[in-house]
Amino acid sequence: MHSRPARLLARLTVLAVAGAGALALAPAPDARADSIRDLQYWLDEYGIREAWQITRGAGVTIAVIDSGVDAAHPDLAGAVIGGTDVSGRGADDGTRPVSGTGSTHGTMVASLAAGRGSGPTNGVIGAAPAASLLSISLAFGAGERSADAQVADAVRWAVDNGADIISLSLTRNTLGWPESWDDAFGYAEENDVVVVAAAGNRGSGTESVGAPATMPGVLAVGGVDRSGVASDNASSQGITIGVMAPSEQLVGAVPGGGHALWQGTSGATPIVAGIAALVRAAHPELDAANVIERILRTARPATPTVPDPLYGYGLIDARAAVGASVAPVASNPLGSLAEWVVVHRRAEADTVAADLPAAREPIARGSVANDPVADARPAIAAAAPVLPIVGLLLGLVLVVVGAVTAGAVQFARRTPSE
Repeated sequence: MHSRPARLLARLTVLAVAGAGALALAPAPDARADSIRDLQYWLDEYGIREAWQITRGAGVTIAVIDSGVDAAHPDLAGAVIGGTDVSGRGADDGTRPVSGTGSTHGTMVASLAAGRGSGPTNGVIGAAPAASLLSISLAFGAGERSADAQVADAVRWAVDNGADIISLSLTRNTLGWPESWDDAFGYAEENDVVVVAAAGNRGSGTESVGAPATMPGVLAVGGVDRSGVASDNASSQGITIGVMAPSEQLVGAVPGGGHALWQGTSGATPIVAGIAALVRAAHPELDAANVIERILRTARPATPTVPDPLYGYGLIDARAAVGASVAPVASNPLGSLAEWVVVHRRAEADTVAADLPAAREPIARGSVANDPVADARPAIAAAAPVLPIVGLLLGLVLVVVGAVTAGAVQFARRTPSE
C-alpha cells in the first residue's frame, strides 16, 4: 500500500484518484496471470461481454488525457496509435508516464478503456478492446505548467488528431472553469466528439462534482461499489452526473508490465468511455448527442428519481446501450456548451459593467452644471421641517377667503329684491 499525498497534485486541477488518495499495488505472478482477468467483475455485471457479441469498438479512437500511457505494457500492445505531451517534460508521443507517483494513473485508465489483455484470458481487457488510443500526457503540481492550459491544449490536440471520444479522469475541484476551456471543449462539441469526465472522489476531498464534469454536454461519471450502491469514498455527488459505473475493487495495468488494485471515478470513467466507443462502433451514423442519449436512456435507474443527484440516470448497461432501440434526439441531452457560453459569459460581462459604478462615488453627484433640480435640493432639504405647517396655514387662508367670497356673492344677489 503506497500513500499518495494530495500535496503532490495540483491545487486547481487534480487527478480523480482512488478514494482517500491510496493505491494498492498487486503484481500478478506469471503462473496465475489469469487471476487478473478474473477480477474484472464489471465485464459481466455491466453487460460488456454481451455487447462484444455486436462490436468490440474497432474503428473508434479514444483520447486518454492523463499522466501518459505505457504503450509497451503487454495489455496495451498495439492499442496506442499516437499521442503528445502538453506538460513540457514528457515524451513527444505521450507514452512516457509523468507526474511522479501519479505516473501509473494514465496506464491504468487506458487499460480499462481499451486494454487488449496479454492473452485470451490473461491481463486487463478494456471495455472496448478493439478501439484505438491516443495518449496525451500532462503533469500537475508545484512548478508545473498551468494545469488549466495543459487541459485546454490537450483537448484541442485530441480533436485535431482524430479522437471520437475523450476520457478525462481528472477534476478541477471547482464548479466553474476558465474561459480557455470554453474554447477547447467547445471545439470538441463543434467537432462531434463525446467527452467523458470523472465526477471525483469524496475520499480524496471532492465532496461535489467539479469541472470538467460540470460542463454542459460532458458525460459525467460517478462511481458505485460492487453491490451497485454509490461509493462513499470513490464518488462525488452532483446534479450533473450522467451515469454510474464501477469505482471500487478495480484492477488496471501499470507501467512496466504489472497490475494494480485501485478505486475511484478515475476507473469508472474509462469504462464508460469504452462503452461509448462500443456505441459509436455499432452505430457509426450517430452523432455525439445521440451516443450520449443511448447511454443515458439505457442506464439502469437506481432510484425512482431520474435523473437522480447521486446516481444520475442510473448504472451503465453496455449491452442495452449498444443493442436497445432508442429514439433519436436533435441535441445533446446534457446541454450545449456553446449555448451556455452565449448566455452566461455575456451575463458575467454585463454584471461586471453594471457593478463598476457601485464601487465608486455615485456618478455626477453634485457635479452636473446647470441642473436646476440639483441646485434646488439644498433649499428643499432646509425647508422640509416647516412645510407641513405652511401647508396648514395656507389651507385655512383659502377656506376663509372662500367663505367671504361666497357671502359677498349672496349679498349681491339679495340687494335688488330688497
